[in-house]
Amino acid sequence: MRAFIASSIGVTCAAALVLPLAAPAGAAPDTPAHSTTAGSAPAEASEPAALPGSTQSLALAPLSTTSARATGEPAPAAAGQGLTERDVHAFSMVGVVWDDVNTELHGTAQVRTRSTGTGRWSGWQDLETHNAEHSADPGTAERESGAVRGSTAPLWVGASDGVEVRVNPEAPGTRDASATPVPLPAGLHLELVDPGEDPQELPATGAAGADRAAPEGATALPALSRSATDAAAGYAPGAKPYIGPRPRIVTRKGWGADEKIRERAFTYTKTVKAAFIHHSATGNNYACSQAPSVLRGIYRYHVKSNGWRDIGYNFAVDRCGNIYEGRAGGVTKAVMGAHTLGFNTNTMGIAVLGTFSNSDPPAAAVDAVAELTAWKLGLFEANPKGKVNLVSAGSNKYKKGKMVKLNVISGHRDGFATECPGARLYKKLGTTRTSSARLQGR
Repeated sequence: MRAFIASSIGVTCAAALVLPLAAPAGAAPDTPAHSTTAGSAPAEASEPAALPGSTQSLALAPLSTTSARATGEPAPAAAGQGLTERDVHAFSMVGVVWDDVNTELHGTAQVRTRSTGTGRWSGWQDLETHNAEHSADPGTAERESGAVRGSTAPLWVGASDGVEVRVNPEAPGTRDASATPVPLPAGLHLELVDPGEDPQELPATGAAGADRAAPEGATALPALSRSATDAAAGYAPGAKPYIGPRPRIVTRKGWGADEKIRERAFTYTKTVKAAFIHHSATGNNYACSQAPSVLRGIYRYHVKSNGWRDIGYNFAVDRCGNIYEGRAGGVTKAVMGAHTLGFNTNTMGIAVLGTFSNSDPPAAAVDAVAELTAWKLGLFEANPKGKVNLVSAGSNKYKKGKMVKLNVISGHRDGFATECPGARLYKKLGTTRTSSARLQGR
């Protein structure tokens, strides 16, 4: 790969914050970090009020089978946990976490929420429980920090101030008729995330420099022509590398990432051989104008609730085709993410914001994935229509050390036994590969 100059992202030190395990209903929201990370700043009692966003963490309690029978619903075969209907401070995203990242939640997690705008309660909504596949690889400092916890996927519910949750173990016979129900994981907590206010629009402080990086304070990297992209990647005029034109990318500054909550250091791998496509499983009930809020919610959930060093995905794409910088470290660099357990080395993760198990992804989002992969994979001389050999770091599909041949543009399910990126989005990957290669000039 030819040398090129990466954009720089300003960083600040992240402090690990400690909160009581169960905050009383109506208590002021705090931002939990459930254990500190080696090398982090000393723990503090609470997050400075000036920082945007917050997280309320509420311990779940055993559910009463009597109340379940009173509503006409069958009582679970084993004890469920949850919280009854209650008032809370405002939030927009919700998820459930537990102590051990290596323990799966075999069962269902559902929430209902009350809108701050209408005062009405929603129906019960499912949380995607099998979220262990989105994580740092085994043996890495991020995975073994002691801060990482198991979790569901977070769900975007919009501005809300009331919540009820129920988590029930899998019914007997779901996996094996002779099996007893698997107990729920220990330390179940409900996480209510307020993503904070949108950042004010900040004008760029000048034209892009020779490396075409974002000027300090810019909210987006502008789209570049093919020739300008080649020049930014260090190629001489007249060269014809297989790099797609760089699409417009909203920077972390643009979507309002609070740089104080993530770890200061970056982790890089040698190259980018492949792209794993995901859906965020946060639901489709958001407007494109809300996408920065959704992204800030995911970021805060990944860092403060899951215990990761930063947001897990390298990039995100919303339903209108806007592309967002994800994990910090430079959009042109091989930043190691936490997106595909077992295959985070020498790959990148792209999450389309939404849930596409039963809903078709918008054409604009599919096109944006093609544009992004054509550019970023091209920087590392990867053919979007090609195959690549990757060594598994260990997953539920491939044991550690196994050499696996995968598509250069793969779905999350190709590296891990999961429904992600949803059946409807997964079916679009063939078209994405062809479009991406065409944009590279292949």
